[in-house]
Amino acid sequence: MAENNNRLESGEEFRVSIEIAYAKPDDYRILTLEVGEGTTVLDAARQSGMQSFFSEIDWDSVKLGIFGKSVIRPAEQAVKEGDRIEIYRPLIADPKEVRKKRAEQAKLKKEAAAS
Repeated sequence: MAENNNRLESGEEFRVSIEIAYAKPDDYRILTLEVGEGTTVLDAARQSGMQSFFSEIDWDSVKLGIFGKSVIRPAEQAVKEGDRIEIYRPLIADPKEVRKKRAEQAKLKKEAAAS
């Protein structure tokens, strides 16, 4: 088959198979879909229909990744065959602050056990 501007000889567009994943503490979905070659990460996530399962997804501020690595420009980066796009939930707490608080609590517990 000859390639001509991302189309097959029959005029059909090349398609790539990808997965879209979203998880909450009590629920998750992994959807498989085919999108046109050249589709951006953001457009593929939107096309997945994931928002019909999780209405809290805000496409204007959502963070996306592929296989655990954050995508800096999801509206510009094209998906590749086999990609798993991950839709990240907003952080509730700053991870650095959580670690700091945990370390302080461990220190106090250790001091209390020593006395």
